[in-house]
Amino acid sequence: MHTLARVHLEFDEQQLELEIGKRLSVDALYVDFNVHQEAGAQRIRLTIHPKRDLVLHRVELVFKEPFRTGDQIFCNGFQSWSESREYDFEEGIPPLRRLARPYLRYYGDEYLPDVQRGRGRLHSWTYSYLRRGQHLAFIGSLLEATGFTLIQYDRAAQQIRIRKDCRGLQVKHSYPTFDLLLLEGMEQAVFDRYFELLECPPPRAPRVTGWTSWYNYYTDINEALLLENLEALAAAPHDFDIFQIDDGYQTYVGDWLSTKPSFPRGMAPLAQQIRQRGLQPGLWLAPFVCDPRSELYRQHPDWLLRDRSGQPIKVGYNPAWGGWYYALDFYQPGVQEYLTRVFYQVLDQWGYQIVKLDFLFAACIHPPVQKTRGQVMHEVMAFLRRLVGDRWILACGVPLGTCFGMVEYCRIGADIHLQWEHRFLRFLRMRERVSTIVALRTVIGRRQLNGRAFHNDPDVFLLREHNIQLSTPQQYTILLLNTLLGHLLFTSDNLSKYSEEQLLELAEVFHWRNVAVRRVDALGGDRYLIHFKREAQAYVACCNLSGRAAAIQSGALRVTLEAYESLVLRST
Repeated sequence: MHTLARVHLEFDEQQLELEIGKRLSVDALYVDFNVHQEAGAQRIRLTIHPKRDLVLHRVELVFKEPFRTGDQIFCNGFQSWSESREYDFEEGIPPLRRLARPYLRYYGDEYLPDVQRGRGRLHSWTYSYLRRGQHLAFIGSLLEATGFTLIQYDRAAQQIRIRKDCRGLQVKHSYPTFDLLLLEGMEQAVFDRYFELLECPPPRAPRVTGWTSWYNYYTDINEALLLENLEALAAAPHDFDIFQIDDGYQTYVGDWLSTKPSFPRGMAPLAQQIRQRGLQPGLWLAPFVCDPRSELYRQHPDWLLRDRSGQPIKVGYNPAWGGWYYALDFYQPGVQEYLTRVFYQVLDQWGYQIVKLDFLFAACIHPPVQKTRGQVMHEVMAFLRRLVGDRWILACGVPLGTCFGMVEYCRIGADIHLQWEHRFLRFLRMRERVSTIVALRTVIGRRQLNGRAFHNDPDVFLLREHNIQLSTPQQYTILLLNTLLGHLLFTSDNLSKYSEEQLLELAEVFHWRNVAVRRVDALGGDRYLIHFKREAQAYVACCNLSGRAAAIQSGALRVTLEAYESLVLRST
């Protein structure tokens, strides 16, 4: 287990080193610091009690770790779309290219202080582990409600440094800073124990399949087009559960109760017709961002989230939304009142059962001085949970730790691309880019959250032949991985256009919807073995995500896969 070497605290103009496991008391504060063993695990708690108002700059725990050749380190990205996978310990996470920072820095952690990047430096948020074979040395935060936890690996220094994202926090009252869990063991046991101590209730909603408009039509949707796809889905030979209307129905992002002329009857009749076809209606919203062309932006400039100089914060640049878009200030009373009206109308008057809530990271970009980003995000998710009540939330574009036990479904990877990779965004080194290969690596990397924290949404499968540049093996691999490792399985295809061969392929993979995944072996070179059971029979899915043929050897298994090919074999 990692060895705790020192604890560093900076506040105001002072710096202190804490003695391991000892309470510290000075003129400005005292610190409760406890390290103890708990059922084979180590638990580290640290709470700061100020004796006067003070400003925190850094709270950091430093562990000694003699890294070895062959170590694999899992790095959980900052939010839903951030690439999250096991890295070789020699690798590093590179910075976003300078030319892209003004446009893309807020999508991930590029704008955050204290994050070290480059070769030999890896970092993870909320939880992480070091893998040696099937053995994991796991670190997980049990306390994200007071601030995000940053776990950094430094190969050269042979150290793991764990910080709370609290730089500049004004502290007036007791501040619970860390509650960390360190344990070792096999993967399933480690994650079971972590979520047991988190007291995270399993998701109450069912596993579902469905349709979403985005990955075929994007913002170019209308009522007639949606009804055509609804009829195709209702007539499909396979059972589907949800029909979700994505971005494009609203006049502008932010004006959620104002629909385009292409929806002449509004949104309530659509929800009713979806229910009449035996499906649950879903609707997309991005509650904390707005388009500068929107009525919300023009009429309520005081609702915008502003930086220290008082300027509205540009979250990012989206050509589909006319360019720059802006964040809303969650703590402006008018914002919460407006969203309360929006959700009442969407859920209670229009009749939607599931809401996909997107771009949620925007709410915590610039917290007030008395709160951390993690505190803001936690309060935002609690607010949304109250508004949605017993209907279902599909969270997206959100730091995952704040969603544990709070939502029914959560996106856990990047958006699927209509090609295998987005080469320009890869050149920019954007970890949140639209990319099929990044999405699949992250679906594999975050698989342990599925059914524990929420139901994983791995994004869509696409089997169509038009408006797409994915090959047949690529399409099959996407469908297989999403089916095995996710509990929310969506497509954007018009199923009436499927051939008999495509319907048979869908039926073949749907056969694996309710299996129990036992483990995943990463063989290097984007090759994976997924071991799972269906009833009493064991199987292994052999997956090659690379663009070249690959030989897979594991035990008695010998198989050669073509580029992007996957297949399922019985296992003895």
